[in-house]
Amino acid sequence: LTFSSRLDSEYKRSEKLLFNVLPRSIAKRLKNGESHIIEHFESVTILFVDLVGFTAAASQFHPNVLIGKFLCDVFSAWDNLCDVRNMEKIKTIGDSYMAAGGLPSPTENSIRNTVMAALDMQAFITKRKSENEAKNKPAFEMRVGIHTGSVVAGIVGVKKFQYDIWGDSVNTASRMETNGEVGKVNISQSTSEIIKNEPDLVCVSRGKIEAKGKGEIDMYFVEKRD
Repeated sequence: LTFSSRLDSEYKRSEKLLFNVLPRSIAKRLKNGESHIIEHFESVTILFVDLVGFTAAASQFHPNVLIGKFLCDVFSAWDNLCDVRNMEKIKTIGDSYMAAGGLPSPTENSIRNTVMAALDMQAFITKRKSENEAKNKPAFEMRVGIHTGSVVAGIVGVKKFQYDIWGDSVNTASRMETNGEVGKVNISQSTSEIIKNEPDLVCVSRGKIEAKGKGEIDMYFVEKRD
């Protein structure tokens, strides 16, 4: 290879890595010279997932098995589901996974897509749990919570930056997850109001649930219609 072709190859490789870390539109803006990118979105649907029992399992399985085999496999599957549903993966924190629909490029079906992604994630974990239990491998259940509301999104700082979101809606989505139940998809009233007329989905009211720092919040379980 000539020096020019090697340089071109390295440039394409670094660009691919950048587009893998950041939303493509945000990465392009950074390349064009913007340093701090902050935007307001009026309607974003935020999803939080937590694997139940993961911390306890850390004492039973070798880290290479737990992280290298199980967690990598699960998160990779969820990454693919986010791509299929046109969602943006925000970050992972330990065994928690956070994603959002409706940014950085708002789409008409972002709320439905996020709910469907959550249902797909639950179905994946249920299937994987059954398979792994039969093989004496790590097996977990999960809680997932969803809320729709306004957020601020973007990039701040100059080192190890990432595309992130902020706002009270993020806190509410987190409370949806912590107050959910394993095997269920727990959603807020704002999300329920938008998808309640979807012909293939059913929203079941849970009434008002006490949420830390939020008081009582109307919550719903959403399921696929039989």
